[in-house]
Amino acid sequence: MLTHPQPATTETARLRRFLRRWILRVAWSTALVFVTIVIGGALDARRRLPDLQPWHRIIPRDLRAADLTASSTLAGYLAIEDAAFRTVRERIEDRLDPAWKLPANRYNRDAASHWSRLGTDWNRTQVLSPTGALVGGALLVHGLTDAPYSMRSIAEDLRGRGYQVVALRVPGHGTVPAGLTDVRWEDWLAAVRIAARDLRAQIGADKPLVLVGYSNGGALVLKYALDAIDGSGDPQAARIVLLSPMIGVPKFAWLARVISLLGPLPVFEKARWLDVYPEYNPFKYNSFPANAGLQTWRLTTTLQAQIARITESGRSRELPPVLTFHSLVDATVSTPAVVHALYDVIADERSEVVIFDINRSSGLVPFIQPDDAALVSRLTDASARRYRRTLITNVDPSSLDVVERTVAPGATIVDVRPLELAWPRDVYSLSHVAIPFPISDPVYGREEGGNVPPTIRLGLLSPRGERAVLSVPSDTLMRLTWNPFFPYLSVRTAAWVTPASHVPARSSR
Repeated sequence: MLTHPQPATTETARLRRFLRRWILRVAWSTALVFVTIVIGGALDARRRLPDLQPWHRIIPRDLRAADLTASSTLAGYLAIEDAAFRTVRERIEDRLDPAWKLPANRYNRDAASHWSRLGTDWNRTQVLSPTGALVGGALLVHGLTDAPYSMRSIAEDLRGRGYQVVALRVPGHGTVPAGLTDVRWEDWLAAVRIAARDLRAQIGADKPLVLVGYSNGGALVLKYALDAIDGSGDPQAARIVLLSPMIGVPKFAWLARVISLLGPLPVFEKARWLDVYPEYNPFKYNSFPANAGLQTWRLTTTLQAQIARITESGRSRELPPVLTFHSLVDATVSTPAVVHALYDVIADERSEVVIFDINRSSGLVPFIQPDDAALVSRLTDASARRYRRTLITNVDPSSLDVVERTVAPGATIVDVRPLELAWPRDVYSLSHVAIPFPISDPVYGREEGGNVPPTIRLGLLSPRGERAVLSVPSDTLMRLTWNPFFPYLSVRTAAWVTPASHVPARSSR
């Protein structure tokens, strides 16, 4: 006896076939887009980027997170560091092609951009001991593609105030840009943990340990402090100072890894790089590998999730007080992320964020992106916050002089204090790379007088001329590299980390 399929059963079968076809089409489309991005990115890099040099290919052996044990010491890490720099000396500097013996090549020992012009190799970890009584210990961690030199002024200031200072070089940095092609953020954190343990052992249990992190280093010291709350067993800090901390990066930073997938193939080796420029900066890489972008994305997403989790568990007060300095406009990291993903989530009345506004009297405000010009109103609105907020801004739009405008935790009233500091007329904002450098810095500062070493003076450059002449983008050379308000940052940092110190009183005006 013949039977006919029921209408409902037939309709279900049709729906299943439709869904299978739809899922298959989506999968093929996704695969096609993925392959297009990978191949397109590799071809674009091969066409767009200049030829790679030894410093883009040779990877010195450096610390890996797997090397970290309970018995790891800073001396052991410094031995690994010595070997990495020996590789640079023997395989790159000693064999430098005559074509690259240029006056602005950091690997040319006779160049103005070689570290030796300053006498001390601040690409390496620096341990600075106070000449007087020991007050405490300070661990300073630099930013991405950077070196301990970016912490030099703060390190010397804290040493002068009685701190045993370790200005740490994190793995992959200070040597060659290729060092960042296979490093992971876990390797960076392993070095921070080793240095913090060693510093605690040096200063003893009764002295305060403070952490200072710049950019990516800010994310690392914050991650270290959160891990201590989560039971890592590492010594917790008494205070934290963050300079332009990397709390958030562009959402699509992870795509850098996708684009670089063909990098291991010799014909597509340039795919591992987002930028390839001459290495003229003695203490910072100019070339940027895709892996570096991927690691910052991995670190910041992990960090934000941990901040939220610790807050939800009611342990936010276990985080040491945090003082942050940040430029309102920052092309490298997200200013809103600092406020909304860090301070609005976990900070309390013990912490403070200081934001440097744009120069409202520069004459260039009409040319600033409207969203950037209006950003300050969204970050410093009249609502009460749990933490202290400070804005460094013009007295008024007609004056270059600046004031400190502060709102206390839980308050809405603004206290105003003059600072006896002013914007330079030709500067319209700070930059991400300017925050930790005083105007007197011999490489990144702008002072022309005094006993300045015969080194490359990047802070003096303000190129104007014909286009397509320079070997690097002119906007890179014109980016502000020194902070006109560094004296304020220095005084506030010293007051913040000093034992039993209190936030200075503000006066209204």
